[in-house]
Amino acid sequence: MEERKYYDIVDEKEVTGAMDFPALMRKVYVWMTLALVITGMTAYGVSTSPAILQAIMTNQVLFWGLMIAEIGLVLWISAGINKLSLTTATLLFILYSVINGVTMSFIFLAYTMTSIANVFFITAGTFAAMAFIGYTTKADLSSMGKYLLMALIGIIIASIVNIFLKNNMFELIISVLGVLIFVGLTIYDTQKIKQMLQYQDGGEAAQKVALLGALSLYLDFINLFLYLLRLFGRRE
Repeated sequence: MEERKYYDIVDEKEVTGAMDFPALMRKVYVWMTLALVITGMTAYGVSTSPAILQAIMTNQVLFWGLMIAEIGLVLWISAGINKLSLTTATLLFILYSVINGVTMSFIFLAYTMTSIANVFFITAGTFAAMAFIGYTTKADLSSMGKYLLMALIGIIIASIVNIFLKNNMFELIISVLGVLIFVGLTIYDTQKIKQMLQYQDGGEAAQKVALLGALSLYLDFINLFLYLLRLFGRRE
């Protein structure tokens, strides 16, 4: 039997990847949406439990343990995605969504329910528009990544400094910059995920790439929501 030529095999993989691509992109948004639902339900549930809130507020070890766990889980999933099974990675993503919901529960104490709902819909609309731009644009956005990362590190440092300064104007500037940065990251991450999944074959490796993409967009959405809430949320 005649050997198949290398370029025939490559073409076949590209065709298969093109067929699997829509399903993989759907999974990215399904996983992201489910994680947001889990986070929202957890946050609301914890906010209505005085015992849990009291335990978090009065126990510094528990509070910082939750914060460290969040960072650790993101790093674990991101750095170890190739070694983790799809099931393990999915369970870690769910766990992260729950812990993030616990730490976000305090927004229900700080802001009115109406303003939280309004800002959520503003965030959803903004996110959808930016994701659409990232998915459809023909421009190469790869160079944006390093600048957005540097800007993100900058506002994290500025936020830490402002904990001690407690300057309202500085906080406003940080919030505006935060919105702009995560708007940019939503566009950049969407294009990057599209490029990574475009010629995947739909196997477990591709599923894990989709899960990692869902985590990236989930983080973009959550942070965009929090910065918009600082700008437009009405406090209790």
